[in-house]
Amino acid sequence: MAFDDVWPVWERAWILFEDEDVILVDKPAGVSTHAPEPDRTDDAHSRLGAYLRARGAANPYLGIHQRLDRDTSGVLLFTRRKEANRSIAEQFEGRTNEKTYVACVTGLGRRDRGVLEHRIVPGDGGMMRALPKSSRVGQEAVTRWKVLDRKGERAMLELTPETGRTHQIRVQLAAEKMPIVGDTLYGGAPWPRLLLHASELRLAHPTSKKKLVGKSPAPATFAEWLSGAPDPLRSTRSIAHAIRAAAELRYAVAKSPGTTAFRIVNGGGDGLPGVTVDVYGEWLVVALTSPEAEAAREKILDAATTLGPRGVYVKSRPKHASVIVDARREEFSPREAVRGESAPESFVIHELGLPYLVKLGDGLSTGIFLDQRENRRRVREMSGGARVLNLFAYTGAFTVAAVAGGARSSMTVDVSAGVIAWARQNLEGVSADPAHHVALEADALPWLKTAATKGDRFDLVLLDPPSFATTKKSRFSAEDDYRSTAAAALRVLAPGGRLLACTNHRGIPRIKFRRFLHEAARDAGRTVAQLKDLPDPIDFPAEPGSEPHLKSVLVTLEGGARDEAPRR
Repeated sequence: MAFDDVWPVWERAWILFEDEDVILVDKPAGVSTHAPEPDRTDDAHSRLGAYLRARGAANPYLGIHQRLDRDTSGVLLFTRRKEANRSIAEQFEGRTNEKTYVACVTGLGRRDRGVLEHRIVPGDGGMMRALPKSSRVGQEAVTRWKVLDRKGERAMLELTPETGRTHQIRVQLAAEKMPIVGDTLYGGAPWPRLLLHASELRLAHPTSKKKLVGKSPAPATFAEWLSGAPDPLRSTRSIAHAIRAAAELRYAVAKSPGTTAFRIVNGGGDGLPGVTVDVYGEWLVVALTSPEAEAAREKILDAATTLGPRGVYVKSRPKHASVIVDARREEFSPREAVRGESAPESFVIHELGLPYLVKLGDGLSTGIFLDQRENRRRVREMSGGARVLNLFAYTGAFTVAAVAGGARSSMTVDVSAGVIAWARQNLEGVSADPAHHVALEADALPWLKTAATKGDRFDLVLLDPPSFATTKKSRFSAEDDYRSTAAAALRVLAPGGRLLACTNHRGIPRIKFRRFLHEAARDAGRTVAQLKDLPDPIDFPAEPGSEPHLKSVLVTLEGGARDEAPRR
C-alpha cells in the first residue's frame, strides 16, 4: 500500500513517559487495552509490543495493571520489568494512585460538584448495574466529580474514582440520570465516540519513589460537543483530522494479511455525515451522499489526499436510493482520478487473500461491495462440499469466496450481461472449473421459479438484492418484494441448507427484516431451525442512534445431510 504509514504499529507521539521500569501511553479511543480474541493484534498491548520490537527490543515485557474500556481514550500504564510489578500492583490495589477522567454529560442540572456512591453488580449483556450504597450486594463504588465547563444542558465534568470497578464511571453517571455522551449502552446521547477520557494518572515511580505523572488533554471533540457540535465539514483541517481518527479505528483491517480494500470513513458513524472513503490498493474512492458533503467537495478531496494515496476518485451518490440515474455520467462518477494519478482501467484488489477485479472509473460502483467482507468470509467457511446459488450476484464476489472454500458446484445468476462477464473473470482468478461453476445471465425471479419446478436444490443460497431494480420484464423493490423473493429462494434450499439473506435498504429495520424471513419461510412451507443476525464489519460503524445500513441474517432449515446434486 502506497500510504501504509497511515497505520504504524504505534505512534511515537502516543508515548507520554518511558524508562526501563514503566511506560505511560495516550491510548486512542477504539483501541482495546489488550486483545479481546487470541488472534487480534490491534489492541494497545500488542501494538506497543510490536513497536518496541521494531525499535530493537528482542522480547519486550509489558505488564498490565489497569484497563481502559476500548472506547475510552487517555493515559494507560504498562510495566517494562517484572521487578516493577509489585510496587505498581500495590498502588492500584491499595488505591494510593490518583486517576482523573474527563466526561461530557447531559442531565446534570444546576449541581457543580458531588460524590457518586453505589454498589455495582453485573447486569445483562456485559452491562453493569449501580445499586444504592445501602445495598448489601455488589462492590462499593465511589467517584468524586466537579464541573469543568457547561453550556446550557451540556456539561464537561472532571471525575476522580476512588475505587476501580468495571464501567464504574459510566454506570454511576447513568444511574444519576446524567449519562455520558456517546455511551448508548447506558442511555447516553448519540455521538461518534464515547466522550470519556483518562486525563491524568499520578503514582509513585516503582524504583525512585518520586511522583510520576502522566497527562493527556481531552480530545478536541469534547469541546466541540460542548459548544454545540460545529459543522464537521467546516475546513480541510477538521475533515483531515476526522479521516485520520477514523483510519486509526481501521488498523486491524488495514494490517489484515491479504486485504488491500476496505473502508476508512463510514459517514456519520465516523463523524463525517454524507462522506465515505474507501481504500482500493493504492487509491482512494470518496463518495458524497448529501448536499452538505457536495458543497464541501473540494475540502473533502484535499483532506483525503493527506493520507498519501496515488490518486483519489470521487462518486456523487443519488440523494434517494429509489432515484435511478445514469451512473456513468461524469457529474456523478468521473472516469479519471480527481486528485493524483488515475488507476488502470481495471486492476485486482485482494480481500482475505482472494483476488477481485475492480474498476474505479466505471460508474458509481466499483465491482465489489466492501461491506460484505465478513459475509464473504462466512461463505468461504460454509461452502466446503456445498452446492451454492448466488442470486443478484453482481460480479460474483460471493461465488469467488464459495469456490475458495471448496464448493462442489455453484450457480451465479444476474440479469446483466456485463456483470456476468465480470463474474466469469473473477472466477477465473480462483481457477473455478466452468463445468461446475456456472455464471448465468438471467433474471433471478423467473429463474428461481423454473429451478423450483425442476426440483433443483442447493445447500447454500446467497440473497443480496439491490434495494430497487428494474429490468425489461420486472421491477424489484426490497420493501415490497423481499419477502416473496426470499420465499422463492427458500423453495430451492435443500433440507438442512442455509440462506444468507442481506439487505441495505434503510427503510427495512432489522426487526422487520427478520419478520420478512419468518413469513417467507412460512410461505415456502419450510421449517426454520435458526435465524441468526450477523454483525457488520468494523469498518462500517452505524451512524449514532441508528441501525447499521446492512442487515444480514443466516437462515438455517431443519433437515439432515445434503441430498443428491441438483438436476441440470
